Amino acid sequence: MLSKRAEMFLPDHWPTYFNRASGCHVWDLDGRELIDMSIMGVGTNILGYCCDEVDQAVTNTVAAGNMSTLNCPEEVWLAERLVDMHPWSDMCRFARSGGESNAIAVRIARAATGRETVAICGYHGWHDWYLATNLSNDSGLEEHLLPGLEPTGVPHGLAGSVQPFSFNRLDQLETIIANHDLAAVKMEVQRSAPPKPGFLERVRELCSLNGIVLIFDECTSAFRETFGGLHLKYSVEPDMALFGKALGNGYAISAVIGKRSVMEAAQSTFISSTFWSERIGPTSALKTLQVMERTKSWEFITSTGISLRKSWQEIADRYGISITHTGIHALAGFIFNNDQNLAYKTLITQEMLKFGYLATTTCYLSLSHTPEIIDSYLNRLDDIFSLIMECENGRPVGELLEGPICHGGFRRLN
Repeated sequence: MLSKRAEMFLPDHWPTYFNRASGCHVWDLDGRELIDMSIMGVGTNILGYCCDEVDQAVTNTVAAGNMSTLNCPEEVWLAERLVDMHPWSDMCRFARSGGESNAIAVRIARAATGRETVAICGYHGWHDWYLATNLSNDSGLEEHLLPGLEPTGVPHGLAGSVQPFSFNRLDQLETIIANHDLAAVKMEVQRSAPPKPGFLERVRELCSLNGIVLIFDECTSAFRETFGGLHLKYSVEPDMALFGKALGNGYAISAVIGKRSVMEAAQSTFISSTFWSERIGPTSALKTLQVMERTKSWEFITSTGISLRKSWQEIADRYGISITHTGIHALAGFIFNNDQNLAYKTLITQEMLKFGYLATTTCYLSLSHTPEIIDSYLNRLDDIFSLIMECENGRPVGELLEGPICHGGFRRLN
């Protein structure tokens, strides 16, 4: 998995495998206890690892039987819950991963419109429909988390079926719409930077005017700043929305919700998988939503993220180092504004690991990231920024690195 490869963190030295996890603590195969200040299961564990309430609900489900010839009622209860949270929607389908949900949504949109071409803006998984972006332009996914990707194995007949545009660039989307008969515009509501005023509203308007299905991929962004999709914050309603990652707090569940006028097209095509009907996924999601609502988890992690960003900036300013912040507050990240970005990122991971932290320049926050843990982490990070300042003043960063520089995608960017 690209997101968990050692090369993306600390080649040759990243622990890679774990024995157990709890809260924001991870124990590797050597029994070393580490505090996870990095990606928390690629953004899945918003309540922390091993949330007792969620795990107990799943344990009860296992004891009662996870699969049967009959369907589980939990999927109906979860569908009702998600539709109730998003009044613009009417229907729901479930899968077990974000990539599956993206593929389902594209299939439904194409079936509903009778068209084939899709405009995309964001990261939407690994399936052929999406990686076809790079068949026509080998840098098509450069801005969408997959720099250097070669779409080997993707049928060349799909070339031209996906048209990428940049976030906040209405001019690019307008050009695509003028030159293609689109089935869907598929996009993230936000990743690195927030939408400019009027951007999402104009995308919605363009889709409505041209009979295009608007799909918001919220597999990553949902439940971070709002109880539901991030689009609720901006009051822009899509035709379909996708949820995953945090929805099950570490258990596999993803959802596609949408308007009846679009979703009913699923009946005219074939979308099916045996294990979409297992019981653990919807059970974990129902309990996760319950815990989120009671604890107002989105408020805690957003507040923590705002504070963390402020502290990162204070450290950087103290040492005269220029950084840029990325992502929503609960998925906070930063980059160094120079050509040593990946080398400095590698140095942070290397040195923080010595202090007992899984850390990089991105931190996906959870309820388990207490102020005490954050403060201890920041104290250690301050020491490493002092080393980076030395490098900025002429010390070769290679003197400090104990292995190769981390990768920035499918190729090294340094």
